Amino acid sequence: MNFVSMSLRQQQHPLIREWANRIEAIWTHYLELSDYPLPSEFGHVEGRLEGEFLVIENICYQAPPFRKLHLELAQVGTGLDILHCVMFPEPQYALPMFGTDLVGGRSGISAAIADLSPIANGKLPPSYHEHLQNLPDLKFSEPRQIPEWGTIFSEFCLFIRPQTSQEETQFLDRVSAYLEWHCQQAITTQPVSESEIEQVMAGQQRYCQQQQQNDKTRRILEKAFGDEWADRYMTTVLFDCP
Repeated sequence: MNFVSMSLRQQQHPLIREWANRIEAIWTHYLELSDYPLPSEFGHVEGRLEGEFLVIENICYQAPPFRKLHLELAQVGTGLDILHCVMFPEPQYALPMFGTDLVGGRSGISAAIADLSPIANGKLPPSYHEHLQNLPDLKFSEPRQIPEWGTIFSEFCLFIRPQTSQEETQFLDRVSAYLEWHCQQAITTQPVSESEIEQVMAGQQRYCQQQQQNDKTRRILEKAFGDEWADRYMTTVLFDCP
């Protein structure tokens, strides 16, 4: 099983490196991972963005009850580091969508976000809501505003610009708790009825469609690789609908 290249990870911001390591460790601990058939041309991608070297590395797994676990690391020159991760449940399981992103560089992390986004009926399962509601409150000095397309996120979405190493640690510990809880719940979840599968699929499709509206991501990809490639990458690698 091939984890994301350590050479890229070692060059990235320490928080991105640590979060990527934790994601893989939690997945390995709780889930029975196997390789996901990602098209070979998307495993390692290199390009140019406004004269800067751009590298993207993707790793994908599948593990019951998830059809796809996606971790992306990217770097533009020496000034922009990115981590992106989404867990896609099989459509017969009414599980939330776990997603997280870190964006930053040598001067620090400018955006750190993680959420367990509701799918069925726009509401988190009662067990998730109760658990997340009972987590201790955290205070961050610079919370960030959810973008307009972010109506898919839950009330527990954590979106900040961490200002200190303490805030970075708080973020990492909280979102690690999100991910561990999600994996624990997922491996004991039961399939929904046939009549509910269509509703779950519609919820996942809405999640992907809203995420595809992220203009910042699309603009970077279009500038580096062209419109057609960017659209294919957005719809088949980052946010492919079931």
